[in-house]
Order: sequence, then C-alpha cells, then structure tokens
Amino acid sequence: MVRTNGSGNRLDDAARAGWLYYVAGNTQDEIARKLGVSRQSAQRLVSLAVSEKLIKFRLDHPIARCMELSRQLSSRFGLQSCEIVPSDPDAPELVTGVAIAGAAEMQKHLEAKTPKVIALGTGRVLRACVERLPTMDCPQHHLVSLVGNMMTDGSATPYNVVVRMAERVGTRHNPMPLTVLVRNPAELPILHSQEPAAKTLELCASADATFVGIGHIDSSAPLTVDGFITHEECRALVRMGAVGEIVGWVFDSRGELISGLTNDRVSSAPLVASNPRPVIGLAAGEHKVAAILGAMRGRLVNALVTDEATAEAILKLA
Repeated sequence: MVRTNGSGNRLDDAARAGWLYYVAGNTQDEIARKLGVSRQSAQRLVSLAVSEKLIKFRLDHPIARCMELSRQLSSRFGLQSCEIVPSDPDAPELVTGVAIAGAAEMQKHLEAKTPKVIALGTGRVLRACVERLPTMDCPQHHLVSLVGNMMTDGSATPYNVVVRMAERVGTRHNPMPLTVLVRNPAELPILHSQEPAAKTLELCASADATFVGIGHIDSSAPLTVDGFITHEECRALVRMGAVGEIVGWVFDSRGELISGLTNDRVSSAPLVASNPRPVIGLAAGEHKVAAILGAMRGRLVNALVTDEATAEAILKLA
C-alpha cells in the first residue's frame, strides 16, 4: 500500500500495523512486507499504535473490523490480498474509498523499477481509481486493455481505462482494437488473428498484474445500461443462472462461464481461473455481492478491493 504523509493516513497505517502485530501475530518483518515499508518504519508504526492508545485490550480503531473481514475473506477464498475500506452508512453506493484503495494498489505496481505489463478491464470503479492516481512517469511499464474499446457503431466505449491511465502515468499502452462484442461469432478467429489484436492478446496473457471491475447481471447491469447487450439478452443470461461479468465474460454463481449466448461474441482476452499472478477485482455495493462471490468461487480473481458492507454481505451469502 502506498502511503502519504497525512496524519489520518499515518494513524490508519499505525492501526494496521498494530492489528497485524498484536492480533494477527505477525513479526515486524512480515508487517513491513505487507505494508510496503521498511522494518524500522513498521516498528515505529507499532509503537505509534500504542502511544496513540489505538491498542488497549482490542484495536480501538474502525479499521480493525475491516482487517478482520479481510482476514476472513482471504482465508475463505484463498485470496492473495484483500483490502476492505470502511463503508458510509448514509451513502452505501459510494465507491470513493474503494477507488482510493484501488489507486494505491495500482500505484504500488507502477512504482516498481522492474518493467511490468499491467492489464486493465473497464468500468466506473476502475475509472474512478485511475482518477485518483497522481501524475507519474513510468516509461518502464506497459499497459494493456483486456476488453475492446469500441461499440458496434465504431464509437468509443464509455469508461475506457487504459488510455486515461497511460496519460496520467506516462507509459506505453495497447488498447484492444476491437468491439466489445462482435455481431457474428465466426468473425472472432479472423479478428483475433490480425496483428494489432494478436499482439494485444499476447500482452494480456503475459500480464504481471491485472485490475478488473466486477459487474452484475440484471436489468441495471452495466452491459445493458451501456448498450452492449439488449434487455432480452440480459434476461436470457439470468435464466441461464448468470450473476456477474468481467470484461464482458458472463459467469454463474460458481464462477463458471455461461455456455453460449453473448459469451460466444465476446472479443475480450480470456478469463484465466486460478491465475498465479495478481488479478485484483474492484467492486462494491449490494447489487454486486453475488457477482463478487461468484468471481471468487471460480477463482476468476485472486485479490479483492471492496468496502465493509459488501464484505459482510458476501460472508453472509457464502
């Protein structure tokens, strides 16, 4: 996690360090690795948690509940990482906290000196994450889009992420030069074989880290609202058991892809279950609970950024 110098963030870090040390039983070396700081900084954060009276018989800080939810989700679904941010009871659909945490996770990868290929999905939450990124200069990295950047009429897709992120962080990027869904499934092998698309798909397959939004499937699904599929197609998917989608690929409550229907026409890079490299899903809200749960059950994502209310709802449903 990338840190800032604000006093609030400093106490958040101290609370995390205190929880890891006194509750989870981590060593200071382990805390340093998990928080992305030096061992000396980890030691100071643990001391700060004590001096600020965050540590009593329990961790006296709201972040404690979030970290416990993170532990439960990570254990239940074998996640590589899980970031839970506090929810606002008066604004349950607000994704600002998720966007800030997602941006921090992105920044951690972008600050690496070793060149990385970073793959990106699309959507409102991912776009919000990118808007939270500071201006950077990262010519060593390469961004690549997992999903097509065009509608069937040739217009640009809404909430495209890779171009905007490349502008902010000064790095090379490959958009996916295809429509999100093709009209005829027979066209896909031909389109994928074209050099620009083939190179982009090759980069997607080699990505060192992947960030995706997790969409839900119902009448208010982004795929429907944004005009990629019709309401009738959405209803047909629901009848087949669909609960969620990632870069256009629709899956059921077990995280298994729906056979046929719109999945026959998706041009996006394939979803890889049990990917050993980080695949970070970002989503929050009551309407996303079944979709997030399905994605984790099917190991379509192995890391998660969400909020407290969503995490609690997932655990109740699981």
